[in-house]
Amino acid sequence: MTFDPGFTAVALVMIVSALFVVRARHLIHAALWLGVTLLATAVLYAQLNAPFLAGVQVLTYVGGLLTLMIFGVMVTRRHEGLDAAAESDGKDRGFIFATALFVILAVVTWTSAPVIASPAKVATTAELARALLDEYLIAFEALSLLLLAAIVGAVVLVRRRDAVPGAAADTPALPATPEVNP
Repeated sequence: MTFDPGFTAVALVMIVSALFVVRARHLIHAALWLGVTLLATAVLYAQLNAPFLAGVQVLTYVGGLLTLMIFGVMVTRRHEGLDAAAESDGKDRGFIFATALFVILAVVTWTSAPVIASPAKVATTAELARALLDEYLIAFEALSLLLLAAIVGAVVLVRRRDAVPGAAADTPALPATPEVNP
């Protein structure tokens, strides 16, 4: 097995930033560290000679999802004056369990990783587009309709909950705007 310092550096960045996501006291900081983790994942995809997957990772997760999360946090203002208080009694059982699991998986992977003689053929973006728009067009369109129905259903459920008196009692009411009589 060969040692790749580039992979090791990116993997360390991913691990450290993922730990910062979990241990961040502010929601915005956690979202920004999540962005670093997702960007490092895109770098790993690029190192594995999957540039299309790396681009999709950056556009979808780093660009879209992270922006949506930060926008949602800023709009709801749930981050103001709130710190994530640690509710542990001094015992980090979750951290110890995760570290033990990581060590076990690293040892198993390091000792019994198979050696691949020749890598699999990598599909190009043209082949992927041909597969999505020729072979799997019906499934692709059915999935897009299913996602559209899920979005419409979510909007209907949220509007219905807001229409019921007292359903959204935990959210602060917006101040009324004064009427101006000319």
